[in-house]
Amino acid sequence: MGLVFIVSAVLKLLDMDRFELYVYSYHFFSLNFSFIVARLAIILELVLGIGLISHTLHKLYWWGSMAMMVGYTLLLWYALRLGRTDSCHCFGDYLQLDPKQSLVKNGVLMVLLLSIYKMESWKTPFRWLILSLTIMASAIGVFVASPPDNLANADPEHNLQMELFDGMLGDAPLDKLHLDEGKQIVCFFSTGCEYCQMAARKLSLMQQFHGFPDDRITYLFMGNEEDVSVFYKLSESARYRDIIYPDARMLKAVNGNLPTIVFMENGKVVHEYGFRNMDEEAIKAFMAF
Repeated sequence: MGLVFIVSAVLKLLDMDRFELYVYSYHFFSLNFSFIVARLAIILELVLGIGLISHTLHKLYWWGSMAMMVGYTLLLWYALRLGRTDSCHCFGDYLQLDPKQSLVKNGVLMVLLLSIYKMESWKTPFRWLILSLTIMASAIGVFVASPPDNLANADPEHNLQMELFDGMLGDAPLDKLHLDEGKQIVCFFSTGCEYCQMAARKLSLMQQFHGFPDDRITYLFMGNEEDVSVFYKLSESARYRDIIYPDARMLKAVNGNLPTIVFMENGKVVHEYGFRNMDEEAIKAFMAF
């Protein structure tokens, strides 16, 4: 049981970006707080896994493990009520389980937990000190291995080459979209870029949660129609107005940095973000109508 929890925690940590988005997708928490909650879940699994293996304070770790499994099970039940069929990220992106499959998995783990309830703890000295050190080491390890984006990547992006971008807005195929009128979001994506897919998912969730007008969002793609369809499937983004840009000016306009997400008002760039430094509060305030 301890190894299952540790493996689950490590795989979530290795796939932290998607796990954060999964936590955020329920909209229980803001984006920044979702970063913290995702790491706290991993720390809890590590502490419980190490604790079960150490076989000290057995009843404490047992009740903690059962409470965690019940919590996860209730979340999966809620996901089913919402009609969700996406992966629960219980083992990161390395083992895809939908909510129904994960409920079965949780049932098996809870039965296994019940089978070890009556086991006695080893009489190990300094048990509480070991618990404290385990919590501290797990927390430090998780936050050092994967610092939250709002702390590690707070600086704004400055990739956009305004002269090239202005030229793109005035030429086909963008000239007919009137992107220099009112508030607009223009996203520079490559269809095969993993971080572009996650940025699209993040922006799509913000748009749904905060009610941004979906006709103000434009995706500019490098790729082809087939790749664009795959992009939407992998990113789980809502479908917005999109353009496959025909030449290399798109890439030059952002100095080769993809994704780049530009927020404009009447043709003036107000915010510019990459995947990691998207500021939910600033975006929500900008898009308020």
